[in-house]
Amino acid sequence: MKKHQKALLIAAALWVSTFPFSGFGTGAAYAATPAAVLQARSQMKQSSISELTNDTRVFKVDPKIEAKNVRFQNRYGFDIAGHLYLPKNFDAQKQYKAVVVSGPFGAVKEQSSGLYAQEMAKHGYVAVAFDPSMTGESGGTRRNMASPDIFVEDYSAAVDFISNLKFVNPDKVGAIGICGLSGMALTAAANDTRIKAVATSAMYDMSDSIRNHYQGDYYTPEQREKVKEHLAVMRDKEAKEGQAIPGSHELDAQGHIISHDTMFPDKLPADANSVVKGFYDYYVGRAYHPRSINSNTLAWDSTTPYGFFNFSLMEHIDEISPRPVLLITGEKAHSKYFADAAYAKLKAPKREIVVPGATHTDLYDQMDKIPFADLVQFFDDALK
Repeated sequence: MKKHQKALLIAAALWVSTFPFSGFGTGAAYAATPAAVLQARSQMKQSSISELTNDTRVFKVDPKIEAKNVRFQNRYGFDIAGHLYLPKNFDAQKQYKAVVVSGPFGAVKEQSSGLYAQEMAKHGYVAVAFDPSMTGESGGTRRNMASPDIFVEDYSAAVDFISNLKFVNPDKVGAIGICGLSGMALTAAANDTRIKAVATSAMYDMSDSIRNHYQGDYYTPEQREKVKEHLAVMRDKEAKEGQAIPGSHELDAQGHIISHDTMFPDKLPADANSVVKGFYDYYVGRAYHPRSINSNTLAWDSTTPYGFFNFSLMEHIDEISPRPVLLITGEKAHSKYFADAAYAKLKAPKREIVVPGATHTDLYDQMDKIPFADLVQFFDDALK
């Protein structure tokens, strides 16, 4: 489906609650649990649960898995928007194991994280997929801004919410991070002992990636200084104009800064590398969503790198032990070295799964590549 066609369909979802085709809408064929019943089972004050009436999820929706809109606050006062997934034959009087899920970086809950949450619900888990602060439907006056600290906090806020549902066992809560939210999930687990197990898929360490450039192709000191100078110019410009200015950046072969106000061009050049093509095919192609930064809406705020230049993620992930960690990466994933580095830093119990033939973006939504059986078994064992 072409991008503009998919955009029209999703825009229509703002007015229509049920779609006649796979992948959008609920088409519910079960006795749904009223949101009011779930809300009555929540012990968190700054939170809400409501019906999912405008369904714009871009993956194949399982009509047997209920999903609800949820909102909850992090400790900085940002409202976090999420989708709550309930297991088949859900009983609000029981207590279930649970997971919180977010990522990739620049994606929304209607994309990959929702798919992962739905799959976990199929296997008996209560799951929440959420938009990090300042992205998607979550709060924040500044939009398309990222912060390593705040995004880590969002994971703990999701644990606040899910562990205070009376139908969740608060001692059996895990976390899943996808792509660029993997580092945040691990960092949150290092200090938040309520997270009893953590798994990552297609892992990225965003602090390392932004400060040093991905794929280990590290900036020279001179190149990094040019990037800092560019950030200073953009910050000063925002201060003078009093408004956010979108703009991702990169260095060309001569070391000059190139800035873009969207994540991708409308059409990829014929010589685009496989990494860019993989991202483009997912975000602009098969999983396009108008609220996703990576789906060619306005790029991240041009000053986003500041926090990642200043603060490293995963400094203390060795302290997650003795709680278990699972890292899932692809044999052909350009990001594999992030998972390898994290694995080396972690203490046991830990496991790294390298999926044969899988690329980075295969692990976003390709059901024949994502090892969901291993993921479910990991949490089943960890959250006994």
